[in-house]
Amino acid sequence: MKIAMIGQKGIPALYGGVERHVEELSAHLVSLGHSVFVYTRPWYEKELKIKNQKLKIYKGVNLISLSSIRTKHLDAITHTLFATIHALFQNYDIIHYHGVGPSLLCWIPRFFKPKAKVIVTFHSQDTKQQKWEWFARLILTLGEWMSCEIPHQTITVSKTLQDYCRKRYDKETIYIPNGITVQDNTFSKIDNSSLEEFNLEKKKYILMVSRLVRHKGAHYLIEAYKNLSAELQANYKLVIVGGSVFTDDYVKFLKEKAKENENIIFTGSQSGKILEALFKGAYLFVLPSENEGLSTVILEAMNYGIPVLASDIPGNMELVENYGFYFKNKDINDLTKKLKYLIEHPEVWRIKTKDAKRFVLENYNWFKISERIEKIYAGVLIRKELIDWMKEAITVKTKLIEFLF
Repeated sequence: MKIAMIGQKGIPALYGGVERHVEELSAHLVSLGHSVFVYTRPWYEKELKIKNQKLKIYKGVNLISLSSIRTKHLDAITHTLFATIHALFQNYDIIHYHGVGPSLLCWIPRFFKPKAKVIVTFHSQDTKQQKWEWFARLILTLGEWMSCEIPHQTITVSKTLQDYCRKRYDKETIYIPNGITVQDNTFSKIDNSSLEEFNLEKKKYILMVSRLVRHKGAHYLIEAYKNLSAELQANYKLVIVGGSVFTDDYVKFLKEKAKENENIIFTGSQSGKILEALFKGAYLFVLPSENEGLSTVILEAMNYGIPVLASDIPGNMELVENYGFYFKNKDINDLTKKLKYLIEHPEVWRIKTKDAKRFVLENYNWFKISERIEKIYAGVLIRKELIDWMKEAITVKTKLIEFLF
């Protein structure tokens, strides 16, 4: 199959979420023998320090760089539009949109490219993100409707989102979660040079990895951390990995909150070996987000055997209710208590992290997930071939009747 991915900023991923999902899915589909084309944005490539070329290859995946109008409201939709127009002139079997915003345009290939099959993955309820004003939320609500009504098949990455689509749009979607790639030697020697770069010691810091946007809740974590005793802060630093996504004011706000505390460290966006080292060396992983589909970074932390503390929103509770720890969403006092307890009582999470790792490997394995998505692709194409065969049979029958009678 020839498959196009539209909606992501690019790959390789600088952080979790859609980019990580597309990177892993695309690479695994290539390993299954398919040709995959991922549309990327030039500004994202510059952040990755990759030369701006029209076509590149990463892990066997073809990368097609197309421009966008890089503003908060126009970046995603203009890039999706240009990618969609480009896709109309390619011989794709599958056009796969990621996210409800980009899915606003999934009707275009359905109308103008009927031979291609359109798939949408519903990653999260973007209407709940605080960065959007009322008009943007209205448009994203339309994107949700489009995600459910227009494509040949809709995939949801969590049971919470599956239930939401069923109740809100009366749509039965297919639940296929985000995943992780099983790595050998997960607990192999940490690249100490990466930790030393940020003045960190193994198992002596709390980690958060996320885009620095308000609904991810980094400000709650900073306030809770500052409530810990001076001794605990000295022994366990707070490391926040991630960068701005048209949220420079929010990043400035976070750094202002932390400016007098030398134990709070911002590393900026990280990937590859450095990010791996930061995960492996962490004592505790925290995600205080207000809205999630199904968090890839929580899965990654569990895979590395790190205890996870997350807000008790439905998307997080699918993972941490039985295999991690949680606090009341937006409740800084509760978050402070849980941080203190987990730092002072490592024995309470040691067994749970082993169970969490096993749970993730059994249920969120990208090898299995990519095979399930491959079957969805094949299924919609088979339905197309069956319909074409039926139409041809009807035509032949009609001609035969005309000839005989």
